[in-house]
Amino acid sequence: MYSIKTQKCIKAASFSVCALLLSGQTFAKDWLVGTPSAYKNAVKQLSPGDKVILKDGTWNDFEIVFKGDGTKDKPLHLTAETKGKVILSGQSNLKLAGKHLVVSGLVFKDGYTPTSEVISFQLNKKEIAYHSRVTEVVIDNYSNPDRFESDYWVGLYGRYNRFDHNHLVGKRNKGVTLAVRLTTPESQENHHRIDHNYFGPRPILGSNGGETLRVGTSHFSLTNSFTVVENNYFDRCDGEVEIISVKSGKNKILNNTFFESRGTLTLRHGNGNLIEGNVFKGNGVDHTGGIRVINRDQIIRNNYLEGLTGYRFGSGFTVMNGVPNSSINRYHQVVNATIENNTFVNVDHIQLAAGSDAERSAAPLNTQFNNNLFYNEDNVAPFSIFDDISGIAFKGNVSNKLNDNKIKSGIKTLALKTKRSATGLLVVDGKGTKNVGASKTLKPTAKEDTGVSWYEKKEPVTAFNSGKTINVSPGENSVFNAVNKAADGDVLLLSPGQYLETKIISLNKTLTIKVAKANTAELTFERSTLFEILDHGSLSLDGITISGKESPDSSGNVLARTAKWGMMVNYRFEMKNSMIKDLDVNHSFHFFDSGSRAFADSITITDNVFSNITGDIFRLNKEQDDLGIYNTEYLNVENNKFDNVQGSIVKMYRGGKDESTFGPHLKFVNNQVTKSSHGKRNKILSTINLHGVQVALIKGNEFAKSAPILIEHTVGEPVTAVTDNQFNKTDAPSITELYAPMPHSAKLENNQHNK
Repeated sequence: MYSIKTQKCIKAASFSVCALLLSGQTFAKDWLVGTPSAYKNAVKQLSPGDKVILKDGTWNDFEIVFKGDGTKDKPLHLTAETKGKVILSGQSNLKLAGKHLVVSGLVFKDGYTPTSEVISFQLNKKEIAYHSRVTEVVIDNYSNPDRFESDYWVGLYGRYNRFDHNHLVGKRNKGVTLAVRLTTPESQENHHRIDHNYFGPRPILGSNGGETLRVGTSHFSLTNSFTVVENNYFDRCDGEVEIISVKSGKNKILNNTFFESRGTLTLRHGNGNLIEGNVFKGNGVDHTGGIRVINRDQIIRNNYLEGLTGYRFGSGFTVMNGVPNSSINRYHQVVNATIENNTFVNVDHIQLAAGSDAERSAAPLNTQFNNNLFYNEDNVAPFSIFDDISGIAFKGNVSNKLNDNKIKSGIKTLALKTKRSATGLLVVDGKGTKNVGASKTLKPTAKEDTGVSWYEKKEPVTAFNSGKTINVSPGENSVFNAVNKAADGDVLLLSPGQYLETKIISLNKTLTIKVAKANTAELTFERSTLFEILDHGSLSLDGITISGKESPDSSGNVLARTAKWGMMVNYRFEMKNSMIKDLDVNHSFHFFDSGSRAFADSITITDNVFSNITGDIFRLNKEQDDLGIYNTEYLNVENNKFDNVQGSIVKMYRGGKDESTFGPHLKFVNNQVTKSSHGKRNKILSTINLHGVQVALIKGNEFAKSAPILIEHTVGEPVTAVTDNQFNKTDAPSITELYAPMPHSAKLENNQHNK
C-alpha cells in the first residue's frame, strides 16, 4: 500500500522530482484506503498532519477507531474522498481517542450503531479525545429498529472538543441525539463547543427519552461543564418536552434558532448557566415552547420568543417551583435568576411558580424580571401564577394592553407598534421601549447557515396526495396490485364497482385511496385483515364503502392495523366520507388496532358512518407496562355516526407517572353514538375509555342507549373537557383521579341527561 504522495512520486517524470517529494519525512501524507483492513494499517502509521481518506462508496458494518495524536498546527484527519459519498451503513460507528483529531465528510445512514453511540469522543473510559473536532458529518435516520432500545447518536467526552456544521436528522429510537457526558473527571469542565449544526426534525417518541441535546446528567449536575452551544438550528425537534436539557453548570446557550419545535430549552439541573440571543419561532404550532428555569444563578437575556402555544412545563416561559432540600435528581429551588431584555411576542403562556404541589413547595427567590417586552396582539395576558411570587421582582418591563394581567406592578402599558424586519423577527417599538426587550439588531441563526451544503434538508414525511393519480378498475385484488405498483405519495382513484381483496394489503409508503363520488365503490376482503400499516406506511381513505361480509368466520378480525409489534417509523391514518359496515361475521371484529410499540403522529376520522360492528373502533391501549408510553399523539374523531357497535368506540391508554410527554390527545366532537358498547365482551362497559390521556375534548356529541364514558386521570395536570353533549338513556360520564387526593379536574358543562 502506498500513500497518495508516494504514488505520485512513482509516476513522476524525473528521479530528482521524486527524490525531492520523498526526501523529507516531515511532509504530511495522504492515505487513500478502500477496505477496513487498509484503514487499520494506515492509522497505525500516522504522523502529525497526516490524512486518512476513505474511498467513495458504501462501507457496511465498519466500526471505525480513529486513534492517534496530532498537534494543534498538524492535526490528524479522517475524511471522505468526496464529501457525502462515503456511506457508513449497517452496524457502523466511529470512536475517537487521542489529541487533535479531525473527522469530516462522512454519512451514516441505512443502519444503526451496534454500541451505545454512533459517534463517541472516547474509545473507552481511559482512552478519550481531547482538542478534537467532528465537522460536516451526516447522521440520517440511523435509528435502532427497536424504538425503545436506547442509544446516543453523539457522545461528547474529554475536553476542548468541537462538534460543528453537522447534519443530524430523524432519530426515532429512545435516547438523546447529542449528549455531553461528564461521567469522569477527565470530561468535566470540558469547554466543548457545539456550533452551526442542523438538528433536523426528530419525530414524537411517545415516551420520555427523546431529548435532542443534553449537557450533563442529574448525577453530575452540581459539576460545571463550560460547554458552549451556539448558532445551531433546531428544526421541528419534537421528541419530548425537553429539546435541550441542561443538567450541569456554567454553560452558554447562545444564538440558536428553535423552529416549530415542541418543547423547551430546559435548565433542568446545574447552576450559573447563560441563555442569550436565542430565537424561538413557534408559528402557532401545538406545544411549541421556550425556556424553563430551575436552579440557581441562571441568566436569561436578549432572547426572542414568538408564536408559542405551549403550557405548563412546555410553556413559552416557565419559572418552576422547587423541592425543599431537594435530592440531586429532583427540582432545586429557583434562586437569583436574572431574566432581562427578552422579547415575548404572541406567547400564550408565561407560568410562574409552576409545578407547585405538596412536594414542589419552594417558590422562587431573589429573581428579577427586568426590561422585558411583552406583546400579545389579542391583548390576553400570558401570565399564570401557581404559588407565592413575592420572590420575583418585576422592574422596567413594557407591554401593550393586556387584559386581566395578574402582574400588578413592574410592567408599564404602552401604545406599541410592530413591523416585520428583514431578519423575520417582529420589531415592537414605541415611546419608552429604547432599552426594553431583545436587541432590535438580533439576527437569528438561519437554517442554510447550519449543517452541510452538500446534503439536502428534506421534509420529514411525504404528504398525502402529493404524487400521481392512478386509476383503478373493479375486480379481484385490483387494489392490492395497484398498491404494490404505486409510489410514495400516490393517489389510487377507484372506479365505481365491487372490489374483492383476497390478500392483506401491506403499506410501506404513503398512499391515498379514494373514489370520485363517495360510496360508489365497495371493498370486501377474505383475510382477517384488510390493511396493514408497516414502517414508512401511512394511509388515507376517502369516500369508500368497506364491508366485512366476506371476511373469515373467526374472532378477532380487524379492518386496519399496524404491524403487531415493534414499529420504528411513526405513521398517519385518516378516513373521511366513508362507510364501514358488517364487521360482524364473528365476535370481536375491530375497525382499527394498534400493535405494541407502534406510534401514530395522528389518526383523523371525519364524516363517516360505522354500523354493525362486534368489536372496538379504536384500540390504542397496548402499552400497559406503565412506562409512560402510548400509541398515538392525536386521535381526532369528528362528525361521524356509530350505530350498533358492541365494543368501545375509543380505548386509549398511557400508564405510569412520567411527565415528559404532551400526549395523548383526543378530540371527539359532533358524533352520534347509538346503541353501542353494550356487547358482552366489552368488559369495561364504556363507549370511550381513557387512561392517562393528557388532553381530551368531548364536545357536542349525541349518545343514545349506549354505555357511559370512563376517564381515569393519572399525572401531568390533564386537561379534560366534556361539554355540550346529549346523553339519552346513557349514564353520565365517570371521571376518576387515580393519584391526586382531590376531586377530578375535568370540565363538565352544558351536558343534557335524558333517562
